[in-house]
Amino acid sequence: MTKIDLITGMLGAGKTTFLKKYANYWMKQGRKIAILENDFGAVNIDRMLLQDLQSEHCQIEMISGGCDADCHKRRFKTQLITLGMQQFDRILIEPSGVFDMDEFFDLLYESPLDRWFTAGSVLGIVDGSAERINSNSEQMRYLFASELACCNQLIVSKADPEQMQKNPDAIAERILRELNHALAEIQAGRMFQKTHLLIKNWEDFTVQDYENFASAGYTPVNYVKKFHIDDFENEVHYFLHVCIPEQEIPEMLTDILQDPACGEIYRIKGALPGNSKKWIKINAVREKIEISTVLDAQSVLIINGQDLNLDAIQRHITKRNTDPEYQFI
Repeated sequence: MTKIDLITGMLGAGKTTFLKKYANYWMKQGRKIAILENDFGAVNIDRMLLQDLQSEHCQIEMISGGCDADCHKRRFKTQLITLGMQQFDRILIEPSGVFDMDEFFDLLYESPLDRWFTAGSVLGIVDGSAERINSNSEQMRYLFASELACCNQLIVSKADPEQMQKNPDAIAERILRELNHALAEIQAGRMFQKTHLLIKNWEDFTVQDYENFASAGYTPVNYVKKFHIDDFENEVHYFLHVCIPEQEIPEMLTDILQDPACGEIYRIKGALPGNSKKWIKINAVREKIEISTVLDAQSVLIINGQDLNLDAIQRHITKRNTDPEYQFI
């Protein structure tokens, strides 16, 4: 049976970045893999950013968004059936930042998926630079706990390199304090320990690290379902044909994230045209703005959050935008 690994974590934690590294490990082993991108959005920027992995050894598929939870589950199953009729050594799934973990496990027990697939590792990506999770809304704490509850391996992202080298225990203690508190709120009956955390520069991952990820497995956990997936107030809006002078992009993102008139923004991601025929990849939350370059992408900013004020957001974009074909969805 083909093992399916699930890479989970909060919005902006670094799931796609880790997925690329993990996928490259499998391909270097000569394995044929499939990547299933699971996003509720109509434009999946993460798939575009993974396109350089597409090859005879790696197939990339996407679950289309824009539907309710039941419709999403049917589409998820259909995609897995399509993959099951092919032969892969491993399947890697990156779910949306708003995801019901039980949906994944329930599907694997349904026919005909139960004949083809079994759960492999559930790997949780945890942002080591973020401010206290417990200061966020009850819904966000619920997501934080429920999406990591069954992981046997938590991989810390974005931690300060100097602190990671000098005092990794401080990073671990903060993450464990926040996570275990959130788990207690949903009566998960599980406490994570330092042994569950990997705090390490991702560029220094070894073959043994990847083998540990592949064999980590998962721990079934019951918890109180405080929210249904349809309960989450998660707006997603798309701003197309945006061209901002490269040096002004960080300032624009900061202005949007810090302006209370824009609403409660969870994340801004996307890509904008840059200099020298390159593209500027954006992954921004209030605590940290990440900007890097990619060779090919699509001009789009995707902003998700709650109680968003499109007029306020657009003011920050349009005062810098130079593309006359600008539009938003």
